[in-house]
Amino acid sequence: MNSATVKEYLLDLQRRIVNALETFDGKPFARDEWTRPQGGGGITRVIEEGNFFERGGCNFSHVMGAAMPSSATANRPELAGRAFEAMGVSLVLHPRNPHCPTVHMNVRFFMATSEGKAPVWWFGGGIDLTPYYPVEEDVIHFHRACKAAVMPWGEAEYRRLKEWCDRYFYLKHRNEPRGVGGLFFDDLGADGRIEFDSAFSMTRSIGDAFLDAYMPIIERRQSLPYSEEERDFQAYRRGRYVEFNLVFDRGTLFGLQSGGRTESILMSMPPTVKWRYDWQPAEGTPEERLYKEFLIPRDWAA
Repeated sequence: MNSATVKEYLLDLQRRIVNALETFDGKPFARDEWTRPQGGGGITRVIEEGNFFERGGCNFSHVMGAAMPSSATANRPELAGRAFEAMGVSLVLHPRNPHCPTVHMNVRFFMATSEGKAPVWWFGGGIDLTPYYPVEEDVIHFHRACKAAVMPWGEAEYRRLKEWCDRYFYLKHRNEPRGVGGLFFDDLGADGRIEFDSAFSMTRSIGDAFLDAYMPIIERRQSLPYSEEERDFQAYRRGRYVEFNLVFDRGTLFGLQSGGRTESILMSMPPTVKWRYDWQPAEGTPEERLYKEFLIPRDWAA
């Protein structure tokens, strides 16, 4: 086990992704290096009011502390009080064009230590898509890229991560998914049933799949015309994104509880959002089709 190797990979992943996104948008991402008084720091890369991206970020963080935050020990109370080291890359991209979906990806590594006890380590992360308008071609492409990233570990493992994503990115108070899913995993390695190299390899495969999964979609849709009504619906659906991130998202909760940098943590929030009282899509519209045919768990890769 070598956390320095993980850090080297994560920094390279951030560089590769930001370089590709800058080339696509034509506007550079701002770079903001920060340090954390309790230990560690990170590199925040953010774009606002780009040519294509209305807002987005791709962040690297590496933090450490004397005691695990409660959000990280809720499912593993035996680690409470242990020192921790956590690092990861997290990105969220909000295109301006409502025909181009929002996307999220993160990969992370944790290690909990205590004097006289063996270190406990694990990987986590995932990738998921949040379209505003229903385009089967795009969703199928995304899920097939996700499946290809995990298939070296078998069909059963892909199913496990796909179904975990469907459960995780779900707004219980709304009784609806945030988007069309993708992959999600956590605690990979914490139970000692998988070797470090294998867990790290799968994490890398998922991180490396991002550009192949997302870039072809926005390349196809970037020039589609859109109306103010479609932008208005996009802002309404973005409200679901905000609700999930502030109420359920483990990464957001961990970052805030661990004293992380708030500006970097909340870069995932969309710039323009709307809420309405008891809104329902009109019958026969693309908005209704999104709700009835896309915001339900499906075997898109098939």
